Amino acid sequence: MNENTRKLMTSSIENFHFPKYDEIPNVGLYLEQITKYINEYLAPFEDLTITASMISNYVKKGLIANPVKKQYYREQIAYLFFIAAAKSVLSLDNIALFLEMQKQTYTAKKAYDYFCMEFENVLSHVFGLKESLDTVGVDNTHEKTMLRNTIIAIAHKIYLEKCFHAIRMENESAE
Repeated sequence: MNENTRKLMTSSIENFHFPKYDEIPNVGLYLEQITKYINEYLAPFEDLTITASMISNYVKKGLIANPVKKQYYREQIAYLFFIAAAKSVLSLDNIALFLEMQKQTYTAKKAYDYFCMEFENVLSHVFGLKESLDTVGVDNTHEKTMLRNTIIAIAHKIYLEKCFHAIRMENESAE
């Protein structure tokens, strides 16, 4: 892979961030609005998307709370960001278990903000934008270790997908 392709791969990662909990709208968004909102953030990752039918399925399975008058609020949206990323490496049953563990350990705000910081931390490291992983948070729990390992798996999957995409693009332009 040439240097230009490598830079193109990392450019979408350098400035990536999920919105922190307090940045997520809490005004009540309809299903299509949430889908658009989340997918705009997930755009740098071709394999991470969410659809209206997926969200409805997550509600039916009890992964997120039912909408109120067909509207979703900050906590539900935060959970959807996590689910959208985690579903690339975990089954829905394991995600449900993960969310139950989180609810017993941390508030939605604390857990989600930690997820965002750790995701950005790991992604930057996996893509070679920093040499080592930062320590995120102050407590050291089994749940946090599980989350970090889930995020590492997601980040490696994203990296590999971007590599294969870049190689295909190089091969097509060489032909």
